[in-house]
Amino acid sequence: MNIEAVRAIYGFEMSRWGRTLMQSIVSPVLSTCLYFIVFGSAIGSRISQVEGVDYGAFIVPGLIMMLLLTQSTLNASFGIYFPRFTGTIYEHLSAPVSPFEIVLGYVGAAATKSVILGLLVLATASLFVPLHIAHPFWMIAFLLLTAVTFSMLGFIIGIWADGFEKLQIIPLLIITPLTFLGGTFYSVKMLPPFWQNVTLLNPVVYLISGFRWSFFEISDVNVGVSVLMTFVFLAVCMAVAWWIFKTGYRLKA
Repeated sequence: MNIEAVRAIYGFEMSRWGRTLMQSIVSPVLSTCLYFIVFGSAIGSRISQVEGVDYGAFIVPGLIMMLLLTQSTLNASFGIYFPRFTGTIYEHLSAPVSPFEIVLGYVGAAATKSVILGLLVLATASLFVPLHIAHPFWMIAFLLLTAVTFSMLGFIIGIWADGFEKLQIIPLLIITPLTFLGGTFYSVKMLPPFWQNVTLLNPVVYLISGFRWSFFEISDVNVGVSVLMTFVFLAVCMAVAWWIFKTGYRLKA
């Protein structure tokens, strides 16, 4: 493996992120904290606990996951789209760098950014509500696995998009609504039986449920199923990325 190439791509993406501190770090963390304060105050005054957990603490894993999904996708999609837009992607393709190393550099950087943001929100939330992480190892595992998976999705979106507008379509019009409907602010068990079954078709439910279990040992679906669904989605994204480099889809045009 060409470690220097991976390090160069990774370092460039991280330095670009650092140059836009306000937009890249302060804005998403502040927005997520506002969700926490507004929903925690408005709904928390009417719902004191959910499954024995204080409502303010209950929504923290869901908010972290919402931030993780959107930021992983946006960071990775913009990271690979910009070289396509400027034409520098051809330098990557002509250099002695394998597709795996290109993906590793861009996806690794996007996942790192998202994990840092998630940990910042977690630290901020702990100032407002008492948080207890029952399974720290699984919390970190879900955090990393989700960040890598949706960074892969963002990488694919960045190659598919043929304009800056399309970079926003899937994160804002698909991922964000699915997150709101996936148990971020409520337990799926609070819904009528019919809607519980419908909600289980939402893949985000499994991510939020597994992540929340690592905090409070409560979940809407089996934790093993949550892990399996995440790995399946990651495998699908990796297969699509392999196909893109094999066929040159939107890379060699």
